[in-house]
Amino acid sequence: MAELTQGVKDAQAKFDAGMGADGDASPYPMLAELRAKAPVHPGWPEMSILENPAEGQQIFSAYTFDAVKAVFTDNKTFSTRCYEAIVRPLQGPTILEMQEPEHQVYRKLHEFAFARTSMRRWEAELVRPLVERTVDRLRDVKRADLVEVVFMPIPVRVIAALIGLPESDIGEFHRLAIDLLGFHSDMDNALRASAQLREYFVGILADRRREPRDDMVSVLAAAEIDGVKMSDEQIYGFMRNLLPAGAETTSRSTASLAFGLLTHPDQFAAVHADRSLLPQAIEEGIRWETPLLNFIRETTCYVEFFGMQIPAGSSITVNLGSANHDETRWANPEHFDIFRERKPHIGFGHGAHVCIGMHLARLESTIIFNTLMDRLPGLRVDPDAPAPYVSGMYFRSPQHLHVVWD
Repeated sequence: MAELTQGVKDAQAKFDAGMGADGDASPYPMLAELRAKAPVHPGWPEMSILENPAEGQQIFSAYTFDAVKAVFTDNKTFSTRCYEAIVRPLQGPTILEMQEPEHQVYRKLHEFAFARTSMRRWEAELVRPLVERTVDRLRDVKRADLVEVVFMPIPVRVIAALIGLPESDIGEFHRLAIDLLGFHSDMDNALRASAQLREYFVGILADRRREPRDDMVSVLAAAEIDGVKMSDEQIYGFMRNLLPAGAETTSRSTASLAFGLLTHPDQFAAVHADRSLLPQAIEEGIRWETPLLNFIRETTCYVEFFGMQIPAGSSITVNLGSANHDETRWANPEHFDIFRERKPHIGFGHGAHVCIGMHLARLESTIIFNTLMDRLPGLRVDPDAPAPYVSGMYFRSPQHLHVVWD
């Protein structure tokens, strides 16, 4: 059974509390007010920074779809080099912080790990059997918390399998990954987790260099473009980034989509009857409840941007959740509606740094929802359990989703 260990549950509870995921507070009313006033604001209003100092570090925040997309599109003006200070101490060198032309080469090296041919094989040999096994073990129980037994464990197990971790290590790997991600509330704990993960991956990589296998680590160890290969530290960085980037967001987006569908039974019934609606339901879920709201960039030069004069070296935060709720792009954006006019959202980012694992995320979501609908007849929210709700101000998803079936 893909049960979460108590260590993972405790780490997740600490992480959620540290990220402001108490109760059903929503950032969306405040974000709507901010969009109504201006596309871009000085300071960082969500963090109660309402203006900039006369001198020193300046910060600005983008909230509308067009402003957020413009930041992601122009990665020369709005650089990711700020992640060198934010992410490198925790994950080591990653492509998050790289600039062109270096970024383009290393992104291609990373893409070897996500090749479409691999994806087809993963679907048949890894993701589908894992999902079907997990759901089949539930069938006779007739009630469950889908977050605990499906949405949290499956994406972690997919990532663990892709990098070739033994089954016995998955619980500890998951706990360390959550601790790493919780650096906002406990930096010392996050740095300890990072060091332990690196030490663990040293052994994995050395083993794959000796005896390559059919997994991501072996692919990355061998990948080469024009004589450029990834260093060991870059591979450790990729592996430490993979769980927060790949599993955490997929866990949250699948849980939020299930919440949206099950609390709108007419839409759930429509998808159940016509599976060709599932892709648009997945996209609407990510638009409606974007799993990770905030990213940050740094300006490389002075820029006039949506009415703001932004000095070189300023930080600019972008709120993907706000962009995906922009009422000038979507009518009634707070409402979950899989039948709304289809327009691309920005939940996976955009431009040169667009999420490299988005095809894997969509694949996992598709298999999970088809399997739940095929094998748990009459799936519905448990009327005897506390009503589910979405929580979080930065990472968002329901912490629990109690369901029953026939």
